[in-house]
Formats: sequence, structure tokens, C-alpha cells
Amino acid sequence: MTGFCASVVGVRTDRLVAILLMLQRREHVTAAEVARELEVSERTARRDLDALVTAGVPVYSTQGRGGGWRLVGGARTDLSGLTASEARALFLLAGPASAATPALKAALRKLVHALPEPFRGQAEAAASSLVTDPQRWGSSRIERRPPRFLDELQDAVIRGVQVRLGYLDREGAETERTVHPLGIVAKGPSWYLVANTEAGRRTFRIDRVSSAEPTDDPVDRPKDFDLARSWREIADEIDRKRTPLEIQAACAPHGMDILRMALGDRLEVGGSATDGRVEVVIRGHNEYMLAGELAGLVEWIEVTGPPGVRDHLASIGNALVERYG
Repeated sequence: MTGFCASVVGVRTDRLVAILLMLQRREHVTAAEVARELEVSERTARRDLDALVTAGVPVYSTQGRGGGWRLVGGARTDLSGLTASEARALFLLAGPASAATPALKAALRKLVHALPEPFRGQAEAAASSLVTDPQRWGSSRIERRPPRFLDELQDAVIRGVQVRLGYLDREGAETERTVHPLGIVAKGPSWYLVANTEAGRRTFRIDRVSSAEPTDDPVDRPKDFDLARSWREIADEIDRKRTPLEIQAACAPHGMDILRMALGDRLEVGGSATDGRVEVVIRGHNEYMLAGELAGLVEWIEVTGPPGVRDHLASIGNALVERYG
């Protein structure tokens, strides 16, 4: 699967899918036909067709009169020339984490109905197995390579099988449990497995996974499970635990852009106050740290509560005056 995706990096994904659709509809296609239909040069069409072969898609060329490009086994409307792993790889390109266009995703939704039944479930699972959340937790960290067991866990999600999971906690203690993998999330440089366990739904950092052994037992997957929605709920809960304190404040309208840049998703914007300022709620870790963070924004913002944060701001102001006044 990884080899397939890496091999087609240089080919526009929408052209790749369009060529596969042409091959499923017709007995064969020529480079000239591909070029004409996709509005590219014949040289580009041949390069795309060659890339499919290099990627391992069962496409071959024939020479001479009546020659062209064909799917192994002839033109079949069920695309049975594709292996299960190739079908999964194709649909990973159109999942929520991809940059595929709406038109491409629509084409792939049509294509999935043409797949043979044994492939269809896994292809659909591939399209919904991964979510990308670009917002990092806290401050920036160095980018890391994908963790060791990422491919094994995503394959278990797609195939819908349980996994015996070895896991290291924050203190380095190792535990082992059987989990029901539901999806993979990439958040900043970190990767997470969302899974059901005996203790309920849990999230595991994949770089802490010490072993991942797929079983033959099927996953108990809720019928209404949606990975993107579930991750939003998990991320919101983690954010609330990381920033349990909420303060109320009023901000001058011309300072809102600065406030948004400084606070990001810890800022909740409310309505307008009677004096024209904007009411906001700001989340933070504790009163002292949040007061220190907001001290540099006093030109635009006034904290109205709780009193402890106002006291810390006054203390910081007095210390600044004493040192620099």
C-alpha cells in the first residue's frame, strides 16, 4: 500500500482515477485517446500510464494494430484486476485527510460501487480510516517520522480486526490489552489510534505502541461511528483538561485580530457589550500563567473575572512599574 501511494506522487490523482475509469469502461485505450479525453499531451498520457504500471496496478500495453493499454483480465466493470491492497490504497487518496478535489471524491464514490464485494468494504473503510488535525497540542515540536506500527494499525482499521496492543504509559510502564481499532488521527507531528476497549473508547499515541498483533476477531464498530466527529469530541475534552480555567474579558474591536493570533482556539468570542467592546471567554492552565500571558495585551483587553486573575494582573503591573518605571 505504501509503495503504491509513493509511486504515484508525481501523477495528478484526478488523472490517475480518470484513466482507471476509462480502462474499466473500455476493452483498451490508447495514449492518444487518454490525451484527448484528459486534455493533456500524448507524452504526459504515456507517462501517466507508465506510472500506473510502475505502481503495480495490473495494466499492460500491447503493440501493433489494435494495440493500446488494458487491465489484466480484460475490461471488466467490477475492476477485478485490482488487488485488495491496491483498491485500499486508491481510496486512501480520497479520504478525509487527503487534498482530493470534490470532483475526484465523487468519482471515487462511483468507482467503489464497481468493486467486487470482497474489496468494497475495505475500500470504503480506507476512505474513512484517517483524519488529519493540523493543530498541535501546545507549543511547536520537532517534526517526527511516522511511528513504527502505523501501517499495521491502519491495516487493522481497514480490515476491521481486533489487535493485541502493547503500550507504554507516560512513566514507561508497559501494558497489554486487546483493542477494537476504529481510526487513525494525525495531529501535528503525532499519530493517534482511536479504539474501543473494555474500559470504553480510548486514544493511544502510536509512538508509545510497543507491539501490535492483529487477530482474526472482527471489530465491534458502532454503526453510527464517525471518526472526524469522534476526534473533535476527544480533542475538545483534552483541551478542556489542559486548560480548565475560563476567564471573562472585554476586548476593543481593533484588538480582536491580535487576540485571535495570540490565543488561537482558546478564545471564544461572544457578543458586543454596551460600550462597543467585544465580550470574550479565554481558557488557560491556571490564574497566574494566564495573567502573565494577558499582561502584554492590556492595551486592548480588560479582564472582568475571576478576581484572582485581576489580582495577578495588578501584581504584575506593580512589579513592572517598580522595575521599569
